[in-house]
Amino acid sequence: MAQPPELPSHASVVVVGGGVMGVSTAYHLAQAGVNDVVLVEKDELGSGSTCKAAGGVRAQFSDRVNIELGLRSLRTFETFTETFGQEIDLHQVGYLFLLDRPEHVAAFERNVALQNELGVPSRMIEVAEAKTLSPMISTDGLLAAAWSPTDGHCTPESVVLGYAGAARRAGARLLRGCTVTDIASTGGAVTGVVTDRGTIATDAVICTAGAWSKAVGDMVGVDLPVEPMRRQILTTEPIPGLDPRTPFTIDFSTSLYFHCEGPGLLLGMSDPDETPGFKLKQSDGWLPRLADAIEHRVPALAETGLGAGWAGLYEMTPDHNALVGEAREVSRFLYATGFSGHGFLMGPAIGEVLRDLYLGRTPVIDVSGLHAERFAASETRPELNIV
Repeated sequence: MAQPPELPSHASVVVVGGGVMGVSTAYHLAQAGVNDVVLVEKDELGSGSTCKAAGGVRAQFSDRVNIELGLRSLRTFETFTETFGQEIDLHQVGYLFLLDRPEHVAAFERNVALQNELGVPSRMIEVAEAKTLSPMISTDGLLAAAWSPTDGHCTPESVVLGYAGAARRAGARLLRGCTVTDIASTGGAVTGVVTDRGTIATDAVICTAGAWSKAVGDMVGVDLPVEPMRRQILTTEPIPGLDPRTPFTIDFSTSLYFHCEGPGLLLGMSDPDETPGFKLKQSDGWLPRLADAIEHRVPALAETGLGAGWAGLYEMTPDHNALVGEAREVSRFLYATGFSGHGFLMGPAIGEVLRDLYLGRTPVIDVSGLHAERFAASETRPELNIV
């Protein structure tokens, strides 16, 4: 068996976590000329939440900064193959939010107005048009829908491969099978990253560890209020006559969603009875609720057989908004985590933001409101458009 690469004794910066956030950050740092960028991942690259994601990419959010992050990332996904030489199977079939409550319609009308102001081509549409776009749905009880044609979905593993290859070509070192056990600090400053393979001396750490970020923050006394929450996904058997242009469709009040996956569909739904924890096994407990939602909103699927499925982890924060910034408690500890289900789609832009924060530049997007200390100061900023 091949021996793992030798652990470097020193790094200018160590990125902890090898999902899309981590490899994007490593690439942008190395591409900007930062020498000795090292990324450490306890397993395989993308093996955490990234490879379990549904792959949705969108800019339809309720919070300004999330709209900006989603839109900037979408533009990267659109040119990803040309830029990185990696096909990501991007399908810009649009996102369609189905709305059956007056308060949701009013909220999405406000959201669309803000999205349009920021350059997102979203719009409110009538129920009949929603049915035309997503023919399998039942319109029973629907009042309106929100639609943006440039949203869609792609393959998360391919995005990780593209960034990882580009990061290596730019000079970054990506170490798999390397678990961080501690972060050393002296006098309020980071001095090294301790791993199960040895210690890397460094004065800067960037935490992109997803659902595992709280433990990383605790190593240096930084509170990153992130809880792991299981989300489950299923695929269906092939569906004859399935339109490949079917949008990423979300029944907002139940959170049931689906999009094309090969000759069938990928579908999922949150479980309000789910409790926090690192639970990665599938549970049957949500299936009756899922079946009820399908029967109500997509009855055409009721007789369709289900195929493979899996469970992954959302990294939830109290206000469902991310934690991005640099710690005040310890020098040169940066973080990007807690995206509450929309981390994969923001990975491209967040890599640029973390590059800028590390280099002391004004970030390409103002993320100052996402600092982790906002909860102690009662400065929450809830994101409403999550499923």
